[in-house]
Amino acid sequence: HLMRIGIPKEIKDHEYRVGVTPAGVSALTARGHEVLVETLAGARIGFDDAQYEAAGAMIAGRNEAYGCDMVIKVKEPQPSEVALLREGQVLFCYLHLAPEPDLTRELLARKVIGIAYETVTDAQGMLPLLIPMSEVAGRIAVQAGATALQIANGGSGVLLGGVPGVAPGKVVILGGGSSGLNAAKMALGLGAEVTVLDISLARLRYLDDVFGMRVKTRFSEPVAIAELTLEADLVIGAVLVPGKRAPRLLTREMVKAMKPGSALVDIAIDQGGCAETSRPTTHSAPTYIEHGVVHYCVTNMPGAAARTATLALTQATLPLALELADKGYVRALQEHPGLRAGLNVYRGQVTHPAVAADLGYALEDFAALALAA
Repeated sequence: HLMRIGIPKEIKDHEYRVGVTPAGVSALTARGHEVLVETLAGARIGFDDAQYEAAGAMIAGRNEAYGCDMVIKVKEPQPSEVALLREGQVLFCYLHLAPEPDLTRELLARKVIGIAYETVTDAQGMLPLLIPMSEVAGRIAVQAGATALQIANGGSGVLLGGVPGVAPGKVVILGGGSSGLNAAKMALGLGAEVTVLDISLARLRYLDDVFGMRVKTRFSEPVAIAELTLEADLVIGAVLVPGKRAPRLLTREMVKAMKPGSALVDIAIDQGGCAETSRPTTHSAPTYIEHGVVHYCVTNMPGAAARTATLALTQATLPLALELADKGYVRALQEHPGLRAGLNVYRGQVTHPAVAADLGYALEDFAALALAA
């Protein structure tokens, strides 16, 4: 069952995360698998070619890395990468196919086995490969927001933590999931005044238990959002409806009513954004100002802390990569319901309900397809 596994270098703007660390390579090669790592794949974040070689990898070019049975990477394949994929190859990475009809069409045409990090589930029905990145994004959101508030960046010049004798800044967080919880932790750590909104009363109770009186919780509805954003120095959009487009909770009117120089960090931008004024930005040009509000809408926020993000992501993905490599993808998918939930496309068929529904494809069942084969 030995497998050849390719680890390519990411090519998205300022994307320095890598799909497998040298420690992960050690684990794979210890089981007899062959690992090809594209040269300089992890160099920018302190994993150089020599470390990968010492762990048992072969250093290769891009085409060789893509010539393997399984490709493990971070971001969805860019057009030049799609051209290197082939039939029957396992692609294990983030795919975010629902808003990407062209990429979906290409992956179906190439008949790859696409397993998407963001839809893999665990025994509790949670998203274990998305949660670590949500945690990183939530924490970065506060750093980015604090920076956006600085005068040189167009901000109001408010220090989030204040100082003795001066009131702290007000942070309003839309969504109390993994990102929102982590944003609240960081904002509290800086000394800000924090309010979290959510539509789940159970989640608000949980946040209240965790933070006690230090964080205010509010039920999320338009009147509360309008009232709180009016006073906010920093608004963080941390809402997620799994697999779906983000709900537009912040109207243009609400953004117009915000204080001049206040900041909006939209973590939901990779699912379309939760403000009517949000549009995707990159790490090279992360912010823009609209209606006097500094918007930070980077679509791959965890990439800002690529080393930490890589360590957080790979500790979650490695056990599944080992399972795919050891058992072969058919048996691994048959025996692991969480991996099956991650299967989005399989040899020309769509196998995930959200992708099929959003893009208008017939939904096929993996078990039936595997039997037919």
